[in-house]
Amino acid sequence: MVAARIPVVGFGMSVDADQLSTMINHAVAPAFMLNAVAALVAVLVNRISGVTQRIRSLREIDENDVARAWLKPEIGELRQREILLNGALLLAVLAGIGVTFLLLFGFVVAFLGYRHEPGAAVLFVAALCFLAASLFRFLQDIRLSKSEHDDHRKR
Repeated sequence: MVAARIPVVGFGMSVDADQLSTMINHAVAPAFMLNAVAALVAVLVNRISGVTQRIRSLREIDENDVARAWLKPEIGELRQREILLNGALLLAVLAGIGVTFLLLFGFVVAFLGYRHEPGAAVLFVAALCFLAASLFRFLQDIRLSKSEHDDHRKR
């Protein structure tokens, strides 16, 4: 079977229609992953905002306010959560960039008539590694958050 080649007007070249069609089919999973990464970024930004707001409110407690002064040490734990969440956000954004480059790379290479699968696989694995690392950081934040609300915790 001979691959159909479509002439590209104005560029003096032709595109392998089968290769481009294959790339379009292969773009579905990365597109869903990009959507998931965007949702994770939104959740992380929301949590960072909450932690930052809590730190600000704790800083406003007057040193002479005996009734609430015991809350001030919580700032250290909140800073740790902020560090974890910022790390998770950075890794999630890197995963999103990786998936975006994967899609761009795949279409450019397919447009040029070459096989995109080997390079796309490497980029997809890298993006998944960034996503997994981001989720691990998020899990660490969840564990810290849970310990902050544990009634059995000693003060």
